[in-house]
Amino acid sequence: MTTASVFETSSLANHFLIAMPAMSDPNFSRTLTYVCEHNAEGALGIIVNRPLDISLGTLFERVSMPLTPGESQVKYHDLPVFFGGPVQTDRGFVLHRPAGHWQSTLNVTEEIGLTSSRDILQAMSDDGEPSEILVSLGYSGWAAGQLEWELSQNAWLTVAADPEIIFSLPPEERLPAAMQLLGIDFANLSEVAGHA
Repeated sequence: MTTASVFETSSLANHFLIAMPAMSDPNFSRTLTYVCEHNAEGALGIIVNRPLDISLGTLFERVSMPLTPGESQVKYHDLPVFFGGPVQTDRGFVLHRPAGHWQSTLNVTEEIGLTSSRDILQAMSDDGEPSEILVSLGYSGWAAGQLEWELSQNAWLTVAADPEIIFSLPPEERLPAAMQLLGIDFANLSEVAGHA
């Protein structure tokens, strides 16, 4: 089986895309992207290591749904909102565990979902659920065959995703942790040498 046919028949959903140092697109330079869907029509993912300068508390106020005082406010208020990618940057997406049942959810796995409907925001405000979340503005999208072509050009490394990297580590530790899944130190891959 050739490498090309592996990409044609294998879905990269529930995998990380690690941007290679030569990535010239500033939207994806030094990013870790979680692939939520990948099929013959294309792919969709969320960048999970690029926080924006906006907190969830501020975002909830902007959508006229302030966090309910108490557990929800303590739990979510200071969490960052992420740049999920350059597509539909005015629209919010919630990557969450458990998957739950919402009006508009893409089930990535049995335990992880990506929801774009407002009902999940209401549950977050009212009940502090789902328990583990990453909220992004925008997503990353690839047309049919585009991601496969980028992989053939060595733009990305891929590795099966570990949800703990998304939901338990601070944003700045996620890319190095994903590299460790491959047994690679990100500093050795980077074009910019660190200073002692």
